[in-house]
Amino acid sequence: MKSIEDLIAVLTLEKKSENEFIGISKDIGSPNVFGGQVLAQALSAAHNSVTEDRVLHSLHSYFLEAGDLKIPITYLVNNMRNGGSFSTRRVTAKQNDKTIFILSASFHKKEKGHEHQQAIEKNIKQPEELLSWTDMLTQLGDFLPKKLKSFLEIERPIEFKPTTIVNPLDLKDLPPFSDVWFKVKGSCLNAKLALKQQILTYISDYNILNATLYPNASTANYGNTQMASLDHSMWFFREFDLEDWMLYRTESPNAFGARGFARGNIYTRSGDLIASVAQEGLIRPLKK
Repeated sequence: MKSIEDLIAVLTLEKKSENEFIGISKDIGSPNVFGGQVLAQALSAAHNSVTEDRVLHSLHSYFLEAGDLKIPITYLVNNMRNGGSFSTRRVTAKQNDKTIFILSASFHKKEKGHEHQQAIEKNIKQPEELLSWTDMLTQLGDFLPKKLKSFLEIERPIEFKPTTIVNPLDLKDLPPFSDVWFKVKGSCLNAKLALKQQILTYISDYNILNATLYPNASTANYGNTQMASLDHSMWFFREFDLEDWMLYRTESPNAFGARGFARGNIYTRSGDLIASVAQEGLIRPLKK
């Protein structure tokens, strides 16, 4: 996938019935289906079953099995409840009759209420000051570990700019924080909020587990650690557009028992808090 149009095509599911949808997969450089893709496609299926006056406010999910890139994914939507203010859907993703993923999503009618939010970091570097993944590949490709270089060579519909470039050859432990700016390649100016939330959900599975490795970076890296998303939750707060850079700020309070926990906030460049994310992932040291 090279642009946001390619991603939107992947999120546009084939409708088999009122409650059954089919999705295809795209390779992003891992041997299995990317977790963010399954998240966003399941959310697309859920969105198809609610009226436009209900807006997604939260989702909770579990990754049960690795998805096969070559096999279409069937999404089955269960209408759990339509209340006066909230609608709840449960989505099951299957391949060859095997459940690989489950998601619950809740939708809320628009209401007015009290407001506050955690502020964006004031002194954070702006995207124009930073190298993107594409820039890093161009400028540093000959010095990068083979696995990292291969990952960066995959074309994506999103451009990422980390505020700090971690040197994989500098073996030292780091604070459990990560800040990454991101921007879609192309335009989705006229996209409805439901589609923008699906795109944001897709993006949210990138980078979040980085912070779980940083405190042990002197010994742990992507080459000697098996990593996979185990669960994923999001809460959506405000409407937004995807035409400018957005900031994904993550932190990891804990890692233990081959699992790492991370949480994050997603901001617009102007500082509006759009969504919060929480994920636990497998970070299993590989045996030599």
